[in-house]
Amino acid sequence: MRIRPVGAHALLLDCDDPDQVEAWRAELTRRRAAGELTAVEIVPAARTVLLDGVPDPDRAAALVAHWTPRPAGPATPATSPADGTTPAEVEVPVTYDGVDLPVVAGHWGVDVPEVVARLTGTLFRVAFCGFAPGFAYLTGLPPQWAVPRLATPRPRVPAGSVALAGPYAGIYPGASPGGWLLVGRTALTLFDVAADPPARLAPGTPVRLAATT
Repeated sequence: MRIRPVGAHALLLDCDDPDQVEAWRAELTRRRAAGELTAVEIVPAARTVLLDGVPDPDRAAALVAHWTPRPAGPATPATSPADGTTPAEVEVPVTYDGVDLPVVAGHWGVDVPEVVARLTGTLFRVAFCGFAPGFAYLTGLPPQWAVPRLATPRPRVPAGSVALAGPYAGIYPGASPGGWLLVGRTALTLFDVAADPPARLAPGTPVRLAATT
């Protein structure tokens, strides 16, 4: 892990892989909740963690350099970005009727029912958010189940579409262009500007993509 200054009041942690990102996100969240770190925001991404709103970046960098996060993994308790507590698991009701289910099945070498069984049997975790407000990148699938994006993105993907791309699962919070493989849909509202917080799925949140009956 490498620590770099970003502007006058921010630090960027360059991590080796997504597991290290999650380990540092959780560690920094716990430290902030305990009063050991001052930062307005802790923002994970695919390979980095941004500490923004840091009053004294040099002091914060020295502290972080001497901390060792607990390794991240499926059994590692997640922590919320706000207060370091363990967030409640979010169950997302999904109708598995996506047009790309057969494509995913072909990549995985299984039939469509087995694709659904694998997705419903996986405990996902929000690794980071991006692309669009409320869009959460969900990890938890084994690396060998990674699937390619579409060669040409669709001009419009309906809101609530559940999809896969690379090692991630995701849910489109609003209608937008997109090149992920569509496996289902949900009626759950994932982003509401009037809600507090606006995004239903925050980094660290465990997620189940449960099949509707």
